[in-house]
Amino acid sequence: MAPDPFAPETIISDLQNLRGDDVDWRSGRAFSLTYLASPEAQELSERAYAMFAGENALNVAAFPSLRRMQGDVLAFVADLFHAPVGWAGFLTSGGTESLLMASYAARRRRGDVARPNIVLPTSAHAAFEKACAYFGIESRRVPVRDDWRADVAAMAAAIDNDTILLVGSAPQYPQGVVDPIAELGVVASSHDIPLHVDSCIGGMVLPFIEPFASHESRFDFLVDGVTSISVDLHKYGYAAKGSGVIIYRSRELRDHQTFVTDNWLGGLYGSSGVLGTKSGGPIASAWAMMRHFGREGYADLARRTRATTLLLADAISSIDPLFVMTKPDSTLICFGSHDDSVHTNALADALRARGWWVDRQGPPPTLHMTVSAHHEHVADRFIEDLQSCVAGVRSDAAGPGSTVGYGTVE
Repeated sequence: MAPDPFAPETIISDLQNLRGDDVDWRSGRAFSLTYLASPEAQELSERAYAMFAGENALNVAAFPSLRRMQGDVLAFVADLFHAPVGWAGFLTSGGTESLLMASYAARRRRGDVARPNIVLPTSAHAAFEKACAYFGIESRRVPVRDDWRADVAAMAAAIDNDTILLVGSAPQYPQGVVDPIAELGVVASSHDIPLHVDSCIGGMVLPFIEPFASHESRFDFLVDGVTSISVDLHKYGYAAKGSGVIIYRSRELRDHQTFVTDNWLGGLYGSSGVLGTKSGGPIASAWAMMRHFGREGYADLARRTRATTLLLADAISSIDPLFVMTKPDSTLICFGSHDDSVHTNALADALRARGWWVDRQGPPPTLHMTVSAHHEHVADRFIEDLQSCVAGVRSDAAGPGSTVGYGTVE
């Protein structure tokens, strides 16, 4: 008898089959898009998510459990960032929504400006371009310095009376370095312009590694000019996808993010971000991960991941003709090739054929790796395969290869 195509077991089997060509990220084969601390933590995250997947965080009055978890998560992150008395924040669906909301809040704060602009380095995340497109803001990109960090003097020169926001990254994604946030804070304060720090990919790492843990290099609310910070908990917080946080220095700044209307027949409607209905699953997952790891657990994960990052960066640099663009400040590696016969796209194709996934980016043409805790178990195997792939690509001289990027549209 043929299996019932509508039966749950058949559907689950079909879903398993659909995964056949997916990268095996649970075995540490992906240096992008996914984050894994341990199988135990992943199982806990998924169980917590499933428990609250059907609850709706649009109105937590109906679900006080979600209100409690949101408050606990926000307080944990605010403490990491040395948020002052009076801070306020919201949970988001991740970095893109956080950056959109920071831009939207800045836009509303200066509602008198007819042609607003945001001044930001060319390295700042692409989501700011989306924010500018959505909210009618000019994206005023400023070239970075030779070390890939924000050029503070050039950014200051780009400011005018219509500038509503400055942006710095900790770290920026493409090359993995932290912008000079303290210097940007001075500029922001002197012009009375909000400064948003995009720490979406670094916020759960930098507080635990040097020179940031000792405050020798400051990137958070210890810098007077910083008015908001974003962090993704579905990255190095190891929570389920859809878990992000934005923290503001004050409730007044945060209030510019909220949307409230009664201009319909359904009564008063309020929303903290882009989303209306929000599953309770990501909130429960983030809360569970913070309970599971705690501050010391996250510190251990960050230090181990940092050590693996440096090990990988050194090994990559030792493989001719590869080179690392710059020493990573956190857990991101960007590397290229000195030799046209080893094109980065062809190298990425060769690695994919061996089961590995790395991101392709540019300009200049480079490969990008996001290292997570679980990669310490596969680092040696990756380096062996990378060496073999370099030799194979050079031998084949097969051309540039495909150009699949970090985000794609199909």
